[in-house]
Amino acid sequence: MESGPAIITGTVFVLFGCALLTWTATRLYRGEPVADGVSRIASATLASLAAVASLAAGTWCFVRL
Repeated sequence: MESGPAIITGTVFVLFGCALLTWTATRLYRGEPVADGVSRIASATLASLAAVASLAAGTWCFVRL
C-alpha cells in the first residue's frame, strides 16, 4: 500500500478542516459574517459541514494506512 501519499493527503485534509472550523468559530464569536451576502446561519452551517467532512476524509485516510 502506498502510505506516503495517504499520509500527505490525510494531513492536508485534517489541516484544512481544522483551519476552516477555527475560522468559522472565530467569525461567529466576533459576530462577523462567515460569507458575504448569505445568511449567517446558512453560511456557518455549510462551512461547518465542509470542515467536518474534511476532518472525516483525513481520518479515513489515516485509518486506511
